[in-house]
Amino acid sequence: MKQKYVMDLTKMEGDGDFNCPQCGVLISSDDSTEEKYALLEPKLNGKELEEMIIHCNNCGSNIRLTGF
Repeated sequence: MKQKYVMDLTKMEGDGDFNCPQCGVLISSDDSTEEKYALLEPKLNGKELEEMIIHCNNCGSNIRLTGF
């Protein structure tokens, strides 16, 4: 069964890189290959990004990112 997590980017330190809460793999915004994660569903509020759901390719977890 896929795990689902919510992570608030405003509560994280650094430049937006973080570890998957399930398996610990590093998820970096600089990785454009989608080797470690896949972008699933952006949610927009007008023209602004409100949240993004990503999928960890290592363990299969879905992570909802908020706080853009």
